[in-house]
This record gives sequence, C-alpha cells and structure tokens, in this order.
Amino acid sequence: MVYRFNFYPYSRPFKQPLKTHHGIWEKREGIIIQLADERGKNGWGEIAPLSWFGSETLQEALEFCRKLPQTLTLEDILEIPDNFPACQFGFESAVTYPKTRFLKETGFLSQGFETGFLRELKFSGLLPSGKAALQVFQTLFQQGFRTFKWKIAVYPISDELDMFKQLTKLILETIISETDKTEWVNLRLDANGGLSWEEANKWLSVCDEIKSDILKIEYLEQPLSVEQFAEMLALSQQYFTSIALDESVATLSQIRDCYQRGWRGIFVIKPCIVGSPRKLRKLCRENHIDAVFSSVFETAVGRRAALNLASELSHPKRAVGFGVEHW
Repeated sequence: MVYRFNFYPYSRPFKQPLKTHHGIWEKREGIIIQLADERGKNGWGEIAPLSWFGSETLQEALEFCRKLPQTLTLEDILEIPDNFPACQFGFESAVTYPKTRFLKETGFLSQGFETGFLRELKFSGLLPSGKAALQVFQTLFQQGFRTFKWKIAVYPISDELDMFKQLTKLILETIISETDKTEWVNLRLDANGGLSWEEANKWLSVCDEIKSDILKIEYLEQPLSVEQFAEMLALSQQYFTSIALDESVATLSQIRDCYQRGWRGIFVIKPCIVGSPRKLRKLCRENHIDAVFSSVFETAVGRRAALNLASELSHPKRAVGFGVEHW
C-alpha cells in the first residue's frame, strides 16, 4: 500500500489559559496529516506533541514531516522511531483501513473504527485550578458530569487544602440538593508531579479522611516527580486513596518500565503522545493495564482516534479524561 502524504500545521488558543504545575498553557499547536491511498481514500491523523511530558517537540515533528517524501508505504509508517511518539500515533491513526489480513495482524484494524465506539464512554470534566473550580463544577455537574479532575500543586498547599474543603463541601451539597441521593461523584486530584514528599503525604491523609457514600476521591495523580518512582510506589501501599501515574508513563517505554518495576496501580495514558496504537493495544492487553485514557487537548481528528483506543482498552468503570471541550 502506497500513500500520498500532506500535512497542515495548526495553532488554536484556549478559551482561557490552563494553569498547571508545569506553567501556563495558552494555545494548542500541532499538525494534521493526510494520507491518501491508491484508490483516493483519505485517512486523517493528528500529531499533537506535549514535549514537557516527554514527547518530541512541535518543531521536531514539523522537521520530521518536512523531510518525508510525498509518497509513503505502510512499512515507512511502521518504522517511525520511538523517539517520535506523537508522530507514530498520528501516522498510524491516519492509515486508511482496508480489510486485509496483514492490517488485522499488525493491529491497525479495530472493530470500533468503522462501526462506532465499542462501548459507551463516561467522561471526566476538567476543573480549573484554584477557586475557579467552584463555579465551573456547578456548570459541569448540570451538564451531566459525575467525575471531575482538579489541578493542584499550583498554589501554596495551605491555600489549596482550604479550597479543597470548599470544593468537597459544594459537591456534597449539590448531590444532596439536586439528585435523588443515589448518585455519587468521583474526584481526581492532579498534582502534575509538583508535590514534595511531605505534601503528598498530607494530601493522601486528607483524602483518606473523607468517608462518604456519595463522594469518592478516585485517585491522586502523579503526586511526585518522575524521578521519584520508588517513593510513589511506597505511597501507593500506605494509604487507602489510590495513586495514578501520569508523567511517569507518558510513552510506551515508560509504561513498560514502570510495569516491570512493580507498578500495578492506575496508568493515565495520553494516547496522542504515547506512541504506536498497535503496540499500545498489545501492551495493555497482555498486562491487563488499569488504564485511564486522557486528552492532550487535541483536535477532533486526534480525539476520534484516541477515543477509539479508549473504548477498547480503558478500564470499563473509569471515566476517560476527555471532558475538556469547555477549554
């Protein structure tokens, strides 16, 4: 199979800047790629790098695309190196899906691609950091969200713990006043690796103190830096509140490494930067990965491919982290 290749860079500003421990993010930049097969059938993919998570930079991805010939074979796509994970995802996602035995064996074909997602997905709504979360929670709750992610490690911990009390109080009051009291809310806290050892222990202690049938702290996400894997493994065994790895498992090689080093907890997987979709399928299925799939604020092109993977591979009882349209 031979494909005619084109690519189109894009830049889209956020409705409001996203504040995380990594800094302030004001616009999403990436590349839409087009692969047309010999019959003229177009396949679309997206390269959406996130370099501070460990993918290639946007500039590296652009240079990679500029150096490619105008025609590519399937073998060319399969040989994209692992140090270009966002490119791997984009090109494999753009491969049109002729139903050949070879493509089935390499993992390109998936039932959900042509017939719709394999199963219904529940979405987690992303709250802004700080007190702004209080107002946005009400809006997202009214829209039907019941799982939420809140960014922490942005403000001093004393301030954030006070905001956390306000947020959990609001959640409980909202459930009691606006539902039949049989519903519940899952809250995820995402530190982006920004807590100290002492702060991580404090957060986990506070989370463990919440005893409620209608509010669950689903997990604390990436409390410590990537270099502190052993410490996070120890924390996961000391508290009732679960810990999820995110920055530590940004790419396929990192997922393999953490699994081999003993992590059996939650893996937050950002498919648009993780690497090859076919290799990800194999890794998740062989090791029964407890996966939460999450957005990197990709366009509808990458989102479709990412959600297709999520419908196949994510934990069936966990919401996927794609409730970001309001950003």
